[in-house]
Amino acid sequence: MTLISFVVPVYQVQGYLRQCLDSMLTQSVTDIEVIAIDDRSPDHSGEILAEYAARDPRLRVITLEENVGLGRARNVGLDAATGEYVWFVDSDDWLATDCLPAVVQRLRDTTPDVLIVDHVRVHWDNRVVPSALAEVFPSGAGDTVSDLRGRPELVRILHTAWNKLVRRQFLVDLGLRFGPGWYEDVSFTYPVLMAAERITVLDRVCVNYRQRRTGAITSTRGQRHFEIFPHWRRVFELMDEWAPRTDDLRPLMFQRMIWHYLTVLGHGERLPAEMRKAFFTRMVEDYRRWLPPGGYPVPGGAEGVKHRLVAAGRWRTFSTLRSVQRTRGKVRRTAVRARRTVAEPTVRRPVRPNRDAALRAYYQAQLRLPTDPRLALYAAYWYRGYTCNPAAIYEKARELAPHIKGIWVVRRDRVATLPPGVDYVVAGTPAYYRALARATWLINNVNFPDFVVKRPGTVHLQTHHGTPVKVMGLDQQRYPTGAVGMDFAKLLRRVDRWDFSISSNTFSTQMWERAYPAQYESLEVGYPRNDRLVTATVTEVAEARSRVGVGPADHVVLYAPTHREHLPGYRPPFDPEEFVATLGPAGRLLMRSHYFHDREAADVTRASDGQILDVSGHPSVEDLYLAADVLVTDYSSAMFDYATLDRPVVIYAPDWDAYRAARGVYFDITAEPPGAVVTSFADLVDLFRADGVDDDAATKARAQFRRRFCALEDGRAAERVVRRVLLGESG
Repeated sequence: MTLISFVVPVYQVQGYLRQCLDSMLTQSVTDIEVIAIDDRSPDHSGEILAEYAARDPRLRVITLEENVGLGRARNVGLDAATGEYVWFVDSDDWLATDCLPAVVQRLRDTTPDVLIVDHVRVHWDNRVVPSALAEVFPSGAGDTVSDLRGRPELVRILHTAWNKLVRRQFLVDLGLRFGPGWYEDVSFTYPVLMAAERITVLDRVCVNYRQRRTGAITSTRGQRHFEIFPHWRRVFELMDEWAPRTDDLRPLMFQRMIWHYLTVLGHGERLPAEMRKAFFTRMVEDYRRWLPPGGYPVPGGAEGVKHRLVAAGRWRTFSTLRSVQRTRGKVRRTAVRARRTVAEPTVRRPVRPNRDAALRAYYQAQLRLPTDPRLALYAAYWYRGYTCNPAAIYEKARELAPHIKGIWVVRRDRVATLPPGVDYVVAGTPAYYRALARATWLINNVNFPDFVVKRPGTVHLQTHHGTPVKVMGLDQQRYPTGAVGMDFAKLLRRVDRWDFSISSNTFSTQMWERAYPAQYESLEVGYPRNDRLVTATVTEVAEARSRVGVGPADHVVLYAPTHREHLPGYRPPFDPEEFVATLGPAGRLLMRSHYFHDREAADVTRASDGQILDVSGHPSVEDLYLAADVLVTDYSSAMFDYATLDRPVVIYAPDWDAYRAARGVYFDITAEPPGAVVTSFADLVDLFRADGVDDDAATKARAQFRRRFCALEDGRAAERVVRRVLLGESG
């Protein structure tokens, strides 16, 4: 018999599901099964499950015909489980690294009905908060095995299903099922604890409990928090059924019920003000219905006062007390902040030049004027020029929405790079601040500056500028070497301005969701900048090659490494002269630096008899893609764009292990590459010498890569964006 069956209901967790599955399937203990229940998730969670199930037979996927909710989905998984123990894991949480050996050892040593494990709360800002286990067991939990009567403090441990392993046959014999709706853990956890004869606690963190910035039930206001009442009613109904065996536990459970109700009522993010009186009334009803005949131990202090007010049904007094406590709390927090301000030395900030101050004042004045319903503002790469997804959207908007005027923001030194006829404002000028304040649409492939205000009725479109290999956004918190100087709080304030986020593929959608958690709409439409690659004709390819400076018979290799922000000045080992020698007389090498280097080189610099061309300054990377017969890159998003052409790609990753450890990556590009992979310059030269660039293995890898990352690239991405964002069309 399998030892542990993980039951994992899945619903709208595409950004977190991979981490959850990896945390179970990569444990050193292999005597497990994972039963994932796809609860008709409307995102790409089902595809992720299918991907994992195809490569690991320990994962079984059950796809439900309709969405049934967390509780009923768990029941489906329980019915399918075959393990000796069942562990219900939420699909946005993840297990601690290699925690299972300690879990297995405790199970084998004690053969419990229930094993409770410790957890930590991991917040979106990377704060890690320990559980209350140390408060429950100040001297340590030890390896004691007992029932609830022997250790009544067990009820104070968080009442979730995911911090408990439960013997499956015990559950089957008990006939216990999860109920529907929110707070489903209540009517499962407490009956399990009351019925179990052998309970033990493992004082080791095994679960990382994700505290999501958006979408968490605990921070969602509304009527559904009233669903707590039927779950507690079920607890007391079961005690009636099990009487008199559980009569002595009634006072303990009653006290816990009132504590739970008070917790929900006192949580400012759960119940709107207009619902609190009704919630209090339901509390009073349950207090009087389930009060044990002999009473219960009423807590002391302010908590005890609340209990007595509930017993008396005195809402007005209760509400006044709550207001007084909240006011006192605010006063204390204000005093603490004031003391900190006094304690901190005063830092004199340099006074801004008068011109900057005047321009910011001008911007604030413009914000008081109406927005222009026919103005769209475009920018790319921190105002470096006319390029990338915003440029493709701009061109399509001129065709489909000619009534909307498009204006570009550029640096003064980049004005000359703009195509003829493109209207622009120079960054830092009055016209720039006026456009920022008055535009209805703001379209960028990075973020606009922090001072930009998101006005009501305006639309901010984040196009991004590549499918991510390296971790981005909040995920960079785990890799501080590559996140020096980043202010994640400011980043999230910028993300909160987004109304739309463009995604080039399902993988990007998943990663953006976890890297940039906010309330924007994901536009999974492909990349507008790749439309040109998909639709290019033979004539257009020839024209691109001519603009780059290569002939129709030349064999062209584009070398485009990415930037290592954690290693300023680093360049991968690469000898252009030696490399181009392997290509023969018809070989041409195009070398393209990353945009962070500002690409100040001449447009095309010829060397080595014209075989090596520095194209860092060429205005259109799409020209380079169309001109190249082969792409050599490392971790650059260029590989995803170039793959739309279905031409050979070589991954040259000489520092892969170091890059992955320091910068962090979302997937192993050497294991799932778009073509051949080499890790040294010598191997790169040998690969080209042996004509291995496009052999059968490389071709198969490219086809699989294209299926995963290029499926949306049909030449109409920009049109879909314009219709949805600028024209307001849906469907």
